[in-house]
Amino acid sequence: MPDKQKEGLAYNVKVPLVYTNVQLRNWQAFERLKVHSIQFPGGFFYGAELDFPVSMGGYEFTQAADQPCLVHMQYVPVGPGSTAREKQRAGRAQLMAMAFATFEKNIRDQLGRALSNGGFDPAKDIQAITVNRWPHGYAYEYNSLYDPVWAPGQAPNEIGRQPFGVIHVANSDAGAFAYTNEAIDQGWRAVNEITGKKS
Repeated sequence: MPDKQKEGLAYNVKVPLVYTNVQLRNWQAFERLKVHSIQFPGGFFYGAELDFPVSMGGYEFTQAADQPCLVHMQYVPVGPGSTAREKQRAGRAQLMAMAFATFEKNIRDQLGRALSNGGFDPAKDIQAITVNRWPHGYAYEYNSLYDPVWAPGQAPNEIGRQPFGVIHVANSDAGAFAYTNEAIDQGWRAVNEITGKKS
């Protein structure tokens, strides 16, 4: 593979991301305080919110405040660095070294402080915690504070996704956009590259 293409592929640095779900005995504290979501400026977790009200198949989302519910909490680790990519690399290293106890301590502390006036007690009301570490989380999206403006076809993702023999790159990284629709679009592009060569 040409060095320029290797550099294009290596330019992407995954944005580390942690989604945490906390099962509560009930959501009465949220109801009493009349809140659905909470923001924590400067906190370990930057937010907490009652989970999306989804009913599917035989599963029904919680209908009343005295029923169990899930609270979704988000943590995006970053570390020292002069660019977003350096900060994300450092954050991934921190995340991989972090113990579950760190997450649990911060969950109990932040929810306890935010919801205590609604009668919330972390020791009684938290039933379960899941921590989904995504050290290789979201695709890197170019940032005008740190990244140059490339000529069409010259951005690292465009160079990196060029066909290499029978290998065709198709993922959200190939589009420098972190979401499912981009992964689908890049898959479609790669399939068209393949079928175009066969026709």
